[in-house]
Amino acid sequence: MNCRKLLSTIVLPLFLLLFSTAVWAQSKTITGRVVDAAGAGIPGVTVAAKGQNLATSSSETGEFTIVVPASATTLVFSSVGYGTQEFTIGTNTAATVTLSQLAGNLNEVVVVGYGTQRRRDVTGSVTTITTKDFNKGINTTPEQLIQGKVAGVQITSNGGAPGSGSVIRIRGGASLNASNDPLIVIDNVPVSNSGIAGSANILNTINPNDIESFNILKDASATAIYGSRASNGVILITTKKGSRGDKLRVNYNVVGSIAKRTNEIDVLSGDEIRKYVNENGTAAQKSLLGSANTDWQSLIFREAFTHEHNLSISGGFKPLPYRLSLGYLNQDGILKTSHMDRTSASLGLFPSLFDRHLNITINGKATHTKNRFADEGAIGSAISFDPTQQPYQKGGGFAGYFEWIDSTSGKPNLLSNRNPLALLNLVRNVSWVNRFIGNAQFDYKFHFLPDLKLNVNLGYDHQQGEGTILVPSVAATQLVQATRVNGTGDIYDAVNKNKLLEAYLNYTKKIEAIRSRIDLTGGYSYQDFQYENTNYPPYDVNGKLAPTATLPVFPFNFNQQTLISYYGRLNYVLNEKYIVNATVRRDASSIFSKENRWGTFPAVSFAWRIKDEGFLKNSNLFSDLKLRIGYGITGQQDITGSAGFYPYIPGYFTSDSSSLYPFGDTYYSTYSPKPYNADLKWEETETINAGLDFGFFNGRLNGSVDVFRKTSRDLLATVAFPVTTNFSNEFIKNVGSFKADGIELTINATPVKTRDFTWDLGFNATYIDREITQLNDVTPEDFLGYPQGGINGGTGNRIQVHSVGYTPNTFFVYQQVYGADNKPVEGLYVDQNGDGIINERDLYRYKSPQPSTTLGFNSQFGYKKVSLGFSLRSNLDNYLYSNLNSHQGVGRSILNPLNFLGNSTRNVLETGFTNNQYFSDYYISNASFLKMDYLSLGVDLGKLGGTNSSLRLTANIQNVFTVTKYKGLDPENFSGVDNQVYPRPRIYSLGINLDY
Repeated sequence: MNCRKLLSTIVLPLFLLLFSTAVWAQSKTITGRVVDAAGAGIPGVTVAAKGQNLATSSSETGEFTIVVPASATTLVFSSVGYGTQEFTIGTNTAATVTLSQLAGNLNEVVVVGYGTQRRRDVTGSVTTITTKDFNKGINTTPEQLIQGKVAGVQITSNGGAPGSGSVIRIRGGASLNASNDPLIVIDNVPVSNSGIAGSANILNTINPNDIESFNILKDASATAIYGSRASNGVILITTKKGSRGDKLRVNYNVVGSIAKRTNEIDVLSGDEIRKYVNENGTAAQKSLLGSANTDWQSLIFREAFTHEHNLSISGGFKPLPYRLSLGYLNQDGILKTSHMDRTSASLGLFPSLFDRHLNITINGKATHTKNRFADEGAIGSAISFDPTQQPYQKGGGFAGYFEWIDSTSGKPNLLSNRNPLALLNLVRNVSWVNRFIGNAQFDYKFHFLPDLKLNVNLGYDHQQGEGTILVPSVAATQLVQATRVNGTGDIYDAVNKNKLLEAYLNYTKKIEAIRSRIDLTGGYSYQDFQYENTNYPPYDVNGKLAPTATLPVFPFNFNQQTLISYYGRLNYVLNEKYIVNATVRRDASSIFSKENRWGTFPAVSFAWRIKDEGFLKNSNLFSDLKLRIGYGITGQQDITGSAGFYPYIPGYFTSDSSSLYPFGDTYYSTYSPKPYNADLKWEETETINAGLDFGFFNGRLNGSVDVFRKTSRDLLATVAFPVTTNFSNEFIKNVGSFKADGIELTINATPVKTRDFTWDLGFNATYIDREITQLNDVTPEDFLGYPQGGINGGTGNRIQVHSVGYTPNTFFVYQQVYGADNKPVEGLYVDQNGDGIINERDLYRYKSPQPSTTLGFNSQFGYKKVSLGFSLRSNLDNYLYSNLNSHQGVGRSILNPLNFLGNSTRNVLETGFTNNQYFSDYYISNASFLKMDYLSLGVDLGKLGGTNSSLRLTANIQNVFTVTKYKGLDPENFSGVDNQVYPRPRIYSLGINLDY
């Protein structure tokens, strides 16, 4: 981060603050605190001077300070989920205001695509999560804040590595092989889900502490305004802002944590290996035994420390609110040598000009992330490496680490596992990722027609990743490569650019004569994505070209994708009870040919506010009752990961450095035709949604229930092509359709509410049934399906399948036969078709890796200034294939015929298998689970020594416990294939929040 830029972003707000002193010479300063019925401070409450067009917001502990003109008479306090409260100023300069909770406040503003709506006017399925609802503890990426909080949203982390990403699915996704990731919009800038070299997760470049709220759009009537990128739902992220008339506010938050490994893969000990080899091995194999009892897993893991600091400065005077934040995260991983270091800065300016007819929003967020990636292959090696051997070998030629030697060549055994510690300590894989994402949005209300507004949004997202992978020549991984005798010094870098131009007109009008309100929006969007990767030749560890290296034919690869869109929306409200919403968007994508480039995506929805009908208006039982019905079509074109950026164009690609053609003393690159499909067209998803929002007892109990069906047609999937019909055996094609039926339930309640004690709880449940209904040109009887789910072991083995009539990625296995002792019989399976031969025709479809039901439960207790909260999450009816046991749980893993010894999971003692039985359904188990994601305790200490500073202390435990019958390391695995995974640690953290 450029120091000059940082100084300028700090000096500007401070200058404006000093200038504001003169402006407010005739003013009054009012300080105070906003609390709930239990006396706990409420953060984020809007404190406004009535009739003065200025406001501020309360701090994390509920404290506020506002400077108002001497003529101001009343302060208005409002917050999402609470009733509005007014305070008469008079001669008062201090105020303590208590807000009553009204869960599901109908007048709260909800962010939707290209605008906002009142909650009472929303006709689609939209869920809002704000700061007070976020998960507690160390959350290094934004999606961790809402895990388990929203019905229909499944978030599964990819492991416990620092900054690792997550798989996010809204209502199960809508495609087979095209992207199932939701569209993410950050401060009105839609971002690409594509990663960048050097980053494990591009979302970890956004500081979660800058986020104010998430709005999740789930059904087509809510998402269709985003058209071609909305089939998988939309997540709108809004960051924190300054407030008009706010005095300088400084907030500092620091959190320190310790992460610990909770368990390990159950493998045989050194003594058990010696016993097994002595009973089953040859004389040569027995001679390879060592005398140690090495716990390799304990050697590669550690307790890891993390500390995070966040400083924010906010304020403003009448024309210019602002907010500046600085953040620093230093996180060690529990796998030795893994580490992430992130520095972030964010600046927001929100001026209003021309008597607030022109509102400008300028947001800029910059991050610098440094990663050291541990070689996660060390986890697999720690499981499979011989525990009878010592980690180190005196006088060894591999930097002192023990390695298995090929007796013929004297080099490391080519096929044996590498020493786990050597993989971690001798490989240095580091990266640097810089990201800037910002936008300038101009919202102008026409002077001659105040009901008409013009909104112009200019956005830019720039990502740059670079890194090096250094491996010395003494490492065993290098000594088996003849072309890298001087070690490895690979270099990579990439640049991603995302440019956005959007403009729309919005007309709103209340027509009293016919008791109607109309809200009409029409706009245009242009978004261009560019991806550039530099092509480097192979270097050695000293930065010199490898012996057989040649310079790349092209210095870099460049790809581009462009989207152009036109959209419109009409929201009509009659008599404040009947709401109709109609949307249409027309998109063009450069992914498709001219004949198939454009797609049209309409949606319509209706809501009936039953509570406002005469027969319920005065009801003391119902506080809300609204029926919603919606229908819409959204599109899908995100196939660049598997098909490239120009899948409809025939072309050629060059060979890499391992496939050069020698001619004399010179090596030349070759050219090969790439596969293509000129007939590719839009995948479309049709959604029908019916929902009921309800509230009882003045909002003390409220929630919603939604029933939906999604039908995706012209599925974009990777399929096999007949021989001679394309230049690859697999490529993208529109292949068929599938449907997903589901139901969602959300309930929020406040069972107890007294002056000193409050108990709030939330519950959500989702059931989804997904089924492939058609695959083009085939029938279920003569087509087994499209193989999926690659596994460790063998060559090209896949354990899952896409088949008509089944859930996507259903397991495709043999049915195991068991003996009289109830143990599986090695190599013996049920002959499903009775032909006397066991072959692929006897494979059957068995269970699914995706849960049919997901549950979330959270609760918060408040007693005076102390709060206690926790969150639980559950997946039901999800199954896992134990690739660890199928690959490592056999005798062959110990007694390898290639002159080295290994280890096995303890499962070998249960099965007695000598050889791998990869396709046995024995290895598929129910992995349903219940997890407590966090347990949090907070103490609000209030004012410090009569100053304007307030202090809050927090203590958290994350990944508290897991209840499951699954015998593996962790039952939570999105892919359904359980092989070596970076374990999710248990994290203990302490935090201090100081607000001034």
